[in-house]
Amino acid sequence: ERSNLAGVRHILLVLSGKGGVGKSTISTELALSLRHSGKKVGILDVDLCGPSIPRMFRVQDNDVHQCDSGWVPVFVDQDKSISLMSIGFLLEKPDDAVVWRGPKKNALIKQFVADVAWGDLDFLIVDTPPGTSDEHISTVEALRPYKPLGAILVTTPQAVAVGDVRRELTFCKKTGLRVLGIVENMSGFVCPHCSECTNIFSKGGGEELAKHAGVPFLGCVPLDPQLSQSLEEGRDFIREFPKSAAFPALAHIAQQILDGMSQPSS
Repeated sequence: ERSNLAGVRHILLVLSGKGGVGKSTISTELALSLRHSGKKVGILDVDLCGPSIPRMFRVQDNDVHQCDSGWVPVFVDQDKSISLMSIGFLLEKPDDAVVWRGPKKNALIKQFVADVAWGDLDFLIVDTPPGTSDEHISTVEALRPYKPLGAILVTTPQAVAVGDVRRELTFCKKTGLRVLGIVENMSGFVCPHCSECTNIFSKGGGEELAKHAGVPFLGCVPLDPQLSQSLEEGRDFIREFPKSAAFPALAHIAQQILDGMSQPSS
């Protein structure tokens, strides 16, 4: 029987040991950047308690339908170049809380991996919750037969966040997941008036961690009001704000992922 992931060329996980560092932001902008490079992209949102991906693409009111091979993901555009699956589409009300124990969460993650009819995709980006426990183990184990390309780790510059992400590196090592690189998000604030960048959270923690761990550093993404606005309104930041400070950083990260596709796993 043909697997629903048989048509997916590359699977990427976006991880961080800490909440609030911008995993969903990086997942969203990476998907948009890859789409603008001509790639077909899916996002699997396994953050079951805080599903924010549907809102970031302004499709939170859409419903998921069934087909012969399982759930049909929600398409962001008419070209079907970005498709999404999230528990956010399955909740009766947007304010419903997912008050579940581990086994029920793990069962849904396995169902998401097996029962979503993605079709042909160049990339499937898996947006994960914070931490290194149940949901992460279930996700990695369920995806292992499909040989994921690897993980992108997201941190913010301060030492507290970097310490938590260091634990995520240990998780990747223990589970045999290749680390494609580290992204330092919220790396300075870009003034919308004078474009000066102020390092309100310090700077360089992500790059130091990458150097220490011997993994690639993919780049710094500054806090940019235009980026925040586009995420709040579900707009395509990559297309609408090419002159913003965050644009070259995000485009550079996507290009490194594209360049790294042809490199063998270590």
